[in-house]
Amino acid sequence: MSLFLVAFGVWSWVIWPTFLKNIWKDPRSFSDGPTAFFTVHLVLVIVSLVLGSIIGVLGVRGFLATRRR
Repeated sequence: MSLFLVAFGVWSWVIWPTFLKNIWKDPRSFSDGPTAFFTVHLVLVIVSLVLGSIIGVLGVRGFLATRRR
């Protein structure tokens, strides 16, 4: 289970930055500054990266705890 959580954390850091790059290039993202379209997706990326990081850290801690026994 711990390795699954670590994989999820890594997956988040692979997928979400790529998603942000694609949103950045989208013509709907900027019009005299960031649009609501861009802002909503930016918040989605930030929240997903934070949660993915937390889940990944929990996975690492769980894995290390099982190795110490």
